Amino acid sequence: MNDVIHIQPLTKEAFAPFGDVIDTAGAPDKVINQGKCGRYHDRATLDFNGGRAGVSLFKAEPRSLPLSLQMVERHPDGSQAFIPMSEHGFLIVVAPDEDGAPGTPIAFESVPGQAINFHRGIWHGVLTPLSEPGLFAVVDRIGTGANLEEHWFDAPYSVAPIREDAGEGPAEVS
Repeated sequence: MNDVIHIQPLTKEAFAPFGDVIDTAGAPDKVINQGKCGRYHDRATLDFNGGRAGVSLFKAEPRSLPLSLQMVERHPDGSQAFIPMSEHGFLIVVAPDEDGAPGTPIAFESVPGQAINFHRGIWHGVLTPLSEPGLFAVVDRIGTGANLEEHWFDAPYSVAPIREDAGEGPAEVS
């Protein structure tokens, strides 16, 4: 078993090396629909090498913590956005690239109202809801050719919440 990875809150700053946090933080960019709707414009950088953007629905079984993280994957030809269709946060695992292989993973937990977009080529864990119904809209590349690379760790990592009584804080992101 590899090290324990402690989950930290999902923030735009901490997640920036891996992708975009999609939320309604701050004032809307525009107010539309007769003043009844705030538009938070262009919150994710969708990036596709060939193909086109497609919207799919994923229904994933919730996982429990601690989670045994055995593998990560990446999509070299397209970004991938996960948009929860319920009022629950979810677990997000990413890893920096180290010479074509994933480095030590980092875990985040979103809060209701947050979605994410992985940039193209970012190592990440699979879709991991922690609550029912596990329903997500996913925007990713639809096209020909292989767009999935998996990496299985020699030994799994354990992903666990931060223990409040241990005084541990969120891990630093470099």
